[in-house]
Amino acid sequence: QVQLVESGGGLVQPGDSLTLSCVASGGTSSSYAMAWFRQAPGKDREFVAAISWSGSTTYYGDSVKGRFTVLKDRRTLYLDMNSLQPEDTATYYCAADEMNLGPTGEYSYWGQGTQVTVPV
Repeated sequence: QVQLVESGGGLVQPGDSLTLSCVASGGTSSSYAMAWFRQAPGKDREFVAAISWSGSTTYYGDSVKGRFTVLKDRRTLYLDMNSLQPEDTATYYCAADEMNLGPTGEYSYWGQGTQVTVPV
């Protein structure tokens, strides 16, 4: 069983930057395809970014393109977030899978989430 632990969330001001991290432990694979999703109160879960097993392919949601960058080092996933806006306020979840699922796949493993708050 794979465990995912996110960190790095917090309260920041509009225009600030923040980096989230997610460490995968357990399981047998040396690397995983990984992704970030987010969910704001009262809203559906939204795809943010994903990166393939090898790290060679990345995907981004339309609302974060050009502002967020997803990076992976074997079992550690990062999300560099720049120019944060109030609409980025959400709980950010890390997800992983042995298969390259991209933006729409059903990831097998999920973290508990880390809160990012950008006040108006």
